[in-house]
Amino acid sequence: MVSKKTQIDVGEAVGIVAAQSIGEPGTQMTMRTFHYAGVAEQVPTGLPRLIELVDARKEPKKPIMDIYLKGEAAESYEKAKEVAKAIECTTLDKVAYVEEDFDEKKILITLEKSEMDAEGVSESDIQKRIKGLSGLHVEIKEGTITAKPSSTSLRNIRRMTNKLRQLHLKGVERISRTIVVKGKDGKYFIRTSGSNLAGVLKNPHVDGSRVYTNDVQEICRVFGVEAARNALVREIKQVLDMQNLNVDIRHCMLLADSMTMDGAIKSIGRHGLSGEKAGVLARAAFEETVKHLINAAVRGEEDRLIGVTENIIVGQTVPVGTGLVKLKMKLD
Repeated sequence: MVSKKTQIDVGEAVGIVAAQSIGEPGTQMTMRTFHYAGVAEQVPTGLPRLIELVDARKEPKKPIMDIYLKGEAAESYEKAKEVAKAIECTTLDKVAYVEEDFDEKKILITLEKSEMDAEGVSESDIQKRIKGLSGLHVEIKEGTITAKPSSTSLRNIRRMTNKLRQLHLKGVERISRTIVVKGKDGKYFIRTSGSNLAGVLKNPHVDGSRVYTNDVQEICRVFGVEAARNALVREIKQVLDMQNLNVDIRHCMLLADSMTMDGAIKSIGRHGLSGEKAGVLARAAFEETVKHLINAAVRGEEDRLIGVTENIIVGQTVPVGTGLVKLKMKLD
């Protein structure tokens, strides 16, 4: 019986209620920034993070991962440190000094022995990686490597220099920094700056069932749209909770459901849900009015006036709440 009493009434404008419940506190959010000690400085929270989520951005401004460990690595700090070191990405500019010589049209790479030992990278490893790049003629002398690009335009030399600096030597790509953190349960986990789910899951010490990233698009690619929907709910709720705004989770769930209902994450704005509404007038009322009206006229579309916006425009009763009820009278 209780579940029957707690159901939403037929015709309740749940979308509008949810939009107002999230939008009103959202406009009052303070622009405070929250610090994750030691890893990513100034992770966007508050309004910037909320906008990032509802815009369905390709990747967040500061991607972060929480990597939970299993077995011995979760219990021992030293072991966890080893796993973190294995995960952290080492690029060429961490262990070598890369500079371009525009006069000679070549790139000089000076290896730093102490840095190479600290990162555990061998010289032969580096040479093999550089030789693997196409469009480079490589000469090797003691401690220095000279690379001559096949095309000697200044733009190409600069492009090759940047490519060499970011050359991946070891670890998981796109994970720039790692720190070991002790959780509330006394077990260790790794927090990273940068995110790469597929790469991290290959490590045998990682607990694949509890790895988390704040990059919702990546969750969608690796785990599918249902997991991405759950992550969206969690991220939106987390932003609101952090600002001490008590918004019912069902509003966040409705928002996440509408964003993921077509099997991919869509943004809320004119490039996503609002620009794809069924009615012509509903699309035109939001943004780019003339474009929508002209396109509809060219295609000869018709508007069935089934939504809220369209009926307000033509001045009819809105099909919400009591407006849903239609009465017929039978006269004898």
